Amino acid sequence: MEATPIGTQLFTYGSADAPVHLRSGASLDSVTVAYETYGTLNAAKDNAVLVFHALTGSQHAAGIVTDVPAAGDRWTDDVHIGWWDGFIGPGAAIDTNELFVICANFLGGCYGTTGPSSTNPATGLAYGGSFPRVTFADMVDTQVEVVRFLGIEQLRAVVGGSVGGFMAVSLATRYPDLVDIVIPIASGLRVTELQTLHNFEQIAAIMSDPGFRGGDYYGQRGPIDGLRLARMISHKTFVSLDALADRARSEVASRSGPGGYALGNSLESYMWHQGSKFVERFDANSYLKIVEAWQSVDLTAEAGVDSHEDLFTRSGDQRYMVFSIDSDVCFYPEEQRNLSTTLKHVGIRHRHITVHSDKGHDSFLTDPQLFAPHVRDTLLNPWT
Repeated sequence: MEATPIGTQLFTYGSADAPVHLRSGASLDSVTVAYETYGTLNAAKDNAVLVFHALTGSQHAAGIVTDVPAAGDRWTDDVHIGWWDGFIGPGAAIDTNELFVICANFLGGCYGTTGPSSTNPATGLAYGGSFPRVTFADMVDTQVEVVRFLGIEQLRAVVGGSVGGFMAVSLATRYPDLVDIVIPIASGLRVTELQTLHNFEQIAAIMSDPGFRGGDYYGQRGPIDGLRLARMISHKTFVSLDALADRARSEVASRSGPGGYALGNSLESYMWHQGSKFVERFDANSYLKIVEAWQSVDLTAEAGVDSHEDLFTRSGDQRYMVFSIDSDVCFYPEEQRNLSTTLKHVGIRHRHITVHSDKGHDSFLTDPQLFAPHVRDTLLNPWT
């Protein structure tokens, strides 16, 4: 189902006299947030759904947008179709006949929201390596500002897949009066040991690239090799091995690999091709900022509580729909079981659905038919 977007809009708040303060103690004179909306906000303003994108997504969740000037040449063909186009639209899982959908680009991103490639008003140059550390809570806070700007006092729901699920829970537990329904998909409550290692490998790949230059590489080649390697490290956790093998058989895109290495099989070619496409559409500094935020996410500390049980005590009136994917090796189903167990222990109304797919973590992006009945029912039909 296709939703017709208005296109990317920009909302700016903060000033030199009233800067935007971050969790790190740093501040930005102002923040611009790139966002898109789909559907119509009703007169009561009670039909809004805020969708958080995943690690390298954007504000463009549905429909076709061929040009976003604020994103520059990173708005490649790969991102013209909304990353959740199958989930948002008339009659879709998130039905824009009934609901008003908001999706915004993360703080620190590279698709129009203030990030390392944005101009630092103090210097007239890109922030680059001077861009401050940001957290998932900071990213959520900027999107709450957009919600308030739109005059919305309570969201029908917040929805997020992968790291976007962290943000859905962060908003719901730190702003409990702002949302009714919470839908984390293929996500969790903490950074696992395996995720920590994968994330560190990606950080090392980018920062060890001589082209990184401490983050001040704009106007030069930049850490293309490091970013490509980082993407390959992460990509193998997004797709099940069976799905990876199937895709690789049909995508032998190159025979020439790193340093003149001759790619010997379709798996190598597929991964090299995925990494090479990615460096055209994403900024290495933005990737680092988001991955570093993932490394340090602590939902309890951000909410000022001591345990996950304490975290959810403030969510007593909310309803949760938790999704697992049985073949997920990025956020293993155990992570969602832990979330569900915690919600049950605290007495929060919730449902937990396991989706059966051979596509791995990416199923939440590519299998709308497996999620749609449950998402629609949760959003449009009252349940206790």
